[in-house]
Amino acid sequence: MNALIVLLPGDGIGPEVAAEAHRVLQRIAERFGHHFAFQTHLIGGCAIDAVNDPLPPDTINACRESQAILLGAVGGPKWDDPTAKIRPEQGLLRIRKELGLFANLRPIRPQPSLLDASPLRREIVEGTDILFVRELTGGIYFGDSGLRGLPDGSELAFNTMTYTTGEIERVVRLAAKAAMQRRKKLTMVDKANVLEASRLWRRVSERLVKSEFPELDYDVVLVDAMAMHLIARPSAFDVVVTENLFGDILTDEGAMLPGSLGLLPSASLGDGGPGLYEPIHGSAPDIAGQGLANPLATILASAMLLRHSLGLEEEAANIERAVAGVLETGARTKDIARSGEQWVSTTRMGDLVIEALSG
Repeated sequence: MNALIVLLPGDGIGPEVAAEAHRVLQRIAERFGHHFAFQTHLIGGCAIDAVNDPLPPDTINACRESQAILLGAVGGPKWDDPTAKIRPEQGLLRIRKELGLFANLRPIRPQPSLLDASPLRREIVEGTDILFVRELTGGIYFGDSGLRGLPDGSELAFNTMTYTTGEIERVVRLAAKAAMQRRKKLTMVDKANVLEASRLWRRVSERLVKSEFPELDYDVVLVDAMAMHLIARPSAFDVVVTENLFGDILTDEGAMLPGSLGLLPSASLGDGGPGLYEPIHGSAPDIAGQGLANPLATILASAMLLRHSLGLEEEAANIERAVAGVLETGARTKDIARSGEQWVSTTRMGDLVIEALSG
């Protein structure tokens, strides 16, 4: 297979973790006889510094022409002025809109060798295998917002959550199709007892699932209850679909089930076109350049890239087995090492995964 993959290393630890995933993809290409061409472009804070734009035209044009995109991380305290008109995170929001990436897939499946790394008890975490599907281009992050002064000198700020029937249908349909390939259980999370937008989600979701996917075991959970269930009985869930804000919060909570943000990948997909793959962690500028970052989430994101954008299931599974095998040997980066336990650097963890792929 020939494929063009755009690399967006970004800021902080982004370049370090993206470099290891790049090496893993190169090794996969060598082993399986593929030709992957790579282009590196700017996004986020480094793009602001270079061209005063968090998503330069050259970047988005290259992404459109690619088969897949691998992102590191964006942002950092250098660009963290809340009053700034241009911020790194704007690049992320824009690339999702520009490419029509309306569904964010976040699998949460703790590694068997790391069950004790979770802050939760082993018996709670064991058996957890959740796929979160978060709507990504609608809701409160993209609705009308503003700030205005009031006569008494105070200020009024507002953000508006808006959704259309079509926006809900397409992401619920994607989640339902995923559930059909798994354990055939779909949970929709909303706040329909309070929010009108959630009531539309509930009506549209129930109608779509009943008419198109009657085989599914479908249920609805309020977001506050889901926040509790996620740490009390996570193994009870299979595929979970929800709107943008709720998905953002719940998936970060769920990231603690495996014990570290450095272990979880994500994929942002649309209707055709290139997908965007990234770790769910941030740019962690406090440890950037020190070899402390865990590259496994980004390496696992490269496996999702192979599976979802290139249709290379065997190659994706090889990466996932390699990561699991390396962790079984006891290799740990600092974020998942126990107190007093030896740990390996970012680059060394990448070396170990590549060695496992070569075996």
